[in-house]
Amino acid sequence: METIFANNDIDRLQWNHLLERSHTASPFQTPEYYDFCKQLAFLEPFVFGVAVDNQLQGIISGYLIAEGNGVKNWLSRRAIIHGGVLLSENIIPSVLEILLKHTIKTLSSKAIYIEIRNYFDYSKYRRIFEQVRFKYEPHLNFHVNTPDTDTAFANLSMTKRRNIRIGIKNGAEVITNPTPNEIGEYYNILSDIYRHKIKRPLFPKEFFEKLVESPLGKFFLIRYNGEISGGSVCLELKNRLLYEFFVCGADRKLRNISPSTLATWAAIEYAAKNGFSHFDMMGAGKPNDEYGVREFKSKFGGDLVDYGRFSYICNPILFAIAKLGLNLIKRINFLKI
Repeated sequence: METIFANNDIDRLQWNHLLERSHTASPFQTPEYYDFCKQLAFLEPFVFGVAVDNQLQGIISGYLIAEGNGVKNWLSRRAIIHGGVLLSENIIPSVLEILLKHTIKTLSSKAIYIEIRNYFDYSKYRRIFEQVRFKYEPHLNFHVNTPDTDTAFANLSMTKRRNIRIGIKNGAEVITNPTPNEIGEYYNILSDIYRHKIKRPLFPKEFFEKLVESPLGKFFLIRYNGEISGGSVCLELKNRLLYEFFVCGADRKLRNISPSTLATWAAIEYAAKNGFSHFDMMGAGKPNDEYGVREFKSKFGGDLVDYGRFSYICNPILFAIAKLGLNLIKRINFLKI
């Protein structure tokens, strides 16, 4: 008999057991990340689980978020599910379908659309998603294997290896336990890039200030001449996977340091030293779209994968209005954080 659970009703022991044995586990689907998100004022986390005969078989965990106030807030409401669906190895299609339908039913009054960002291969389940009207969209990513530091370093492009050596030689250092002021310096660089180059919304500084206190969060900030010049902010699934959530650097200003490269390498090196299977770069854009970041990420020796995304439009009319209305403020990609 199938049973649906939500939020605090999910048994934490079974949840952790599912994480241990699932092939689709990431830090975004952990109880710790759900608890972390509950601390944040700018989003609303949710988690749904499905059990068969009181044994948890699947978890969907994500958050609701919107921008601005008034009409802009109303038209930018969306549900984001990082990582995909946490599944047991032997989940049957009808059980996954029940979980997806419950997610749609619960979130449809709160979001204009639902987006599941897959970090694993869900191709064997794609038919089930499409049966409940989730649409599949291709989306690229890089997985960097991290068996050991020597292998990981050798897999970097020649240019990246040279940049790392030069940056270290010129006095750059990696900071893994940043102070609040250093986090503020990093956030200023990141927010400036999002505002002027990426042109997409960025989490408030609160996210980074609280993440540094969480065991899930790993910071690799680059300090040069006493100032933070960039960094990589990651989430880890202990001893299994490391995810690069944000990376930035004053690369044009400090060409002799290459802070973005140093920060990403520091994270890869950490994964290699601590027994992680691979380093996930969390996205490289759509296959047919130009995406400058893809070129940067391609130089770290990773495997290019296309696990795509699943999206469900809860309210097609409001979605169309949102696209039209928000284009008058900014291009529609402003919605896609």
